[in-house]
Amino acid sequence: MTHPFGTEITDAEVRALFAAAQGWEARYKQLIKLAKQLPPLAEEHRVDANAIHGCESQAWLLAEQDAQERWQFHCDSDARIVKGLMAVVLAAISNKTSAEIAAFDMDTYFEELQLLNHLSPSRGNGLRAVVSAIKAKAES
Repeated sequence: MTHPFGTEITDAEVRALFAAAQGWEARYKQLIKLAKQLPPLAEEHRVDANAIHGCESQAWLLAEQDAQERWQFHCDSDARIVKGLMAVVLAAISNKTSAEIAAFDMDTYFEELQLLNHLSPSRGNGLRAVVSAIKAKAES
């Protein structure tokens, strides 16, 4: 299961997309476009063992490390906006080593994208839950 996030679509590309987006509506449209590029998880992976808890929507995470010790993350959600937020996160930290993931400043990244101030508190908490789940997998 592959996707373009972390390889073709990187944090630098996401930063450029969001810098060019004027206003929240344009950023929201970018999130939806990114969500459409994230392939859905197969039903057999949409199980409680892969669930991300702390997210209001249903959300799942799969993680695997390749031979070069780079992490490949696969996420899905039943909510488009959450899936778009997941895509933004995956662009930044998929296809990276555990050390690169730990060193990545996610708070600064979100500030640059001007996302958090437009999300409801529950969406913001859900986004933090996604990041925490990914970082926990990369540390294990």
